[in-house]
Amino acid sequence: MYTFVSESLQSLPTAALSDSEDQRPRNKTVPGPDVCLTPGCIHAASYALTNMDETVEPCDDFYKFACGSYLKSTIIPDDKSSVSGFSVVTDKLQEQLRTVIGEPVSKEDKKPFRLAKNLFQACMNKTHIESRGLAPLKQILEELGGWPVLEGDSWDAAKYDWRQSVYNFRKTGYSVDYFMDFSVSTDAKNSSYHVIVVDQASLGISREYLSKGFGEKIVDAYYSYLVDIAVILGADPERAKKEIRESVEFEMKLANISLPSEERRNVSKLYNAMTVREMQTTFHTIPWLTYFNNILPEHVQITEEEVIVVSVPSFIKGLETLMEQTPRRVLANYVMSRVAGASVNYLTEELRNRQLEFSTALSGRTERESRWKECIDIVTGGLSIAVGSLYVRKFFKEEAKKNAMEMVEDIRKEFVNILNNVEWMDDMTRQRGLEKAKAMNVHIGYPDELLHDEKLHEFYDKLEVDPKLYLESILNVTKFGMNFSFGRLRTKVNKTEWITHGRPAIVNAYYSSIENSIQFPAGILQGMFFNSERPRYMNYGAIGFVIGHEITHGFDDQGRQFDKEGNLVEWWEPATKEKYLEKAKCIIEQYGNYTEEETGLHLNGINTQGENIADNGGVKESYYAYLKWTERNGEEPRLPGLKYSPRQLFWLSAAQTWCTKYRTQAMRQRITTGVHSLGQFRVLGPLSNMKEFSEDYSCPLGSPMNPVHKCQVW
Repeated sequence: MYTFVSESLQSLPTAALSDSEDQRPRNKTVPGPDVCLTPGCIHAASYALTNMDETVEPCDDFYKFACGSYLKSTIIPDDKSSVSGFSVVTDKLQEQLRTVIGEPVSKEDKKPFRLAKNLFQACMNKTHIESRGLAPLKQILEELGGWPVLEGDSWDAAKYDWRQSVYNFRKTGYSVDYFMDFSVSTDAKNSSYHVIVVDQASLGISREYLSKGFGEKIVDAYYSYLVDIAVILGADPERAKKEIRESVEFEMKLANISLPSEERRNVSKLYNAMTVREMQTTFHTIPWLTYFNNILPEHVQITEEEVIVVSVPSFIKGLETLMEQTPRRVLANYVMSRVAGASVNYLTEELRNRQLEFSTALSGRTERESRWKECIDIVTGGLSIAVGSLYVRKFFKEEAKKNAMEMVEDIRKEFVNILNNVEWMDDMTRQRGLEKAKAMNVHIGYPDELLHDEKLHEFYDKLEVDPKLYLESILNVTKFGMNFSFGRLRTKVNKTEWITHGRPAIVNAYYSSIENSIQFPAGILQGMFFNSERPRYMNYGAIGFVIGHEITHGFDDQGRQFDKEGNLVEWWEPATKEKYLEKAKCIIEQYGNYTEEETGLHLNGINTQGENIADNGGVKESYYAYLKWTERNGEEPRLPGLKYSPRQLFWLSAAQTWCTKYRTQAMRQRITTGVHSLGQFRVLGPLSNMKEFSEDYSCPLGSPMNPVHKCQVW
């Protein structure tokens, strides 16, 4: 979830429980008036009890205390690489969506809803997909200039131009990012306008793997997978082994001239503006004006005066050299293998089964999810606005929006309070920070426009989907998305635009530094995250933690680089910035010293620092917001069958949000490439840094959950 934001905390005096064990609330044989016995409370208690392991001492390992039984009893389905509260809510969301997308097309359906249903039908019609076989992809490959490994000696290198291949991909609906990434984005230094951004290539597997070369297990699995795709499509096996090896070696070279994730966290270093004319002088082997105008829609063309943001100039320099040194056949084999790989999902079971084998090496899952679930995901990904409209019309409870908004404002106040009280901040930086926190836009549930049929119709006016042509329809949807995205170059940025925020059918939350906004889509406001029928301490612990996390993202190591308008501006006084970086370094080192026992891998404290700062600030802000809520509304009753106070249950709810069972491969992948820490460290890290947690659970100083040395940014 980056786009996760950070939230506001408050330093309220807490009426902490004393250190005496005897003062903890005990179970009662007969529930007293301070125990809630409503159905919502009984369900909440049951969920908490089912997941926790009370034989674990909470001050030793609160994650195992909160999630121990969950970890022991949860079996990961064969079609998943991990299971968590997120995946449970996602499963429910998929079932909800099936009831609206899986219905037959009716005469009353407006075009956007017909598109969604037609794409779902195209995906579900396995018989028709099998009957068409590999012909759709083979024809596309031929039209794109041919895949040398399939064409053998008849492929003519003299006719190949890598730039022309990119233009052809653009026209067909494939990615234009295989050699270098092209996008039209909000200008980081002038966030009211759009700008073209050129970045390092989008790779087939993570740079972290490719840079290790052959012998790395994931790289070898990737190579073997690409060879088999080529052979299934008709390539000679020996030729495929040789030529695909050369194309993967080229991709490794792309990885090696790319910046690693650790070096991409300073956004200012990725902002290198130059005109097209300057680019043609600096990087002279690429005809930039022609290149850009072929990718942009016809109605949006540029001149040599257009300013381009080049994220990694050293990558473009390296790419020029690489292109000159690499035979055309290798270049063509590389991009066509990427095109074939991008198409596999939409073709025959033979290809899809081989893809699953590769997926098993990556994530450990041994089966595909049910076809209908996969189709729901594909339709939701491609036609998110139409699907989102169908979803909120049928399932979203407006009460959730009202309650979430109240929580956001409570938690924002706490962050403001924290900003007001941090001792290491000078007054000028503090004032700018307060302005940023107060200016943060909030998007909850869905935008009203999703209920306006005419707006939806206008948005999807130029898109067509044929239920009999699955791969072609997918490419149409992709091309439609590129036309919309690239076509925005000449439009002014509307930071509250409904289209940008009109994707509610997702279980996630976001912070956008460029908008200075937080977003909580309808899909996450349910399940274990939020339920209006249970006590507030459970909601503040769960969705409140997420809200605080998102607010705090505005002030993590990357979010803090943007001002209240979403512009990349240095608004920190130098001395305060140094103090911030020291505090962030404490978090980097704390998490970098965590080791995951099963894999033996250390977490990457640099890559995960933004999420970790957001977690630490988020739970703190939500805790204080809940205390303020009880000041206004009074203490809430406890849950039945649990001997814990409301404050203790807040922490339990927060921890159980991250109960996650992983396959070993998935853990390894997440630690190697992810920006989020594993679930257990999202609990152990923040809670062990909070003295309030230790007070509420009477943890002795020096115990694992109450270390003497604590880290705190916010």
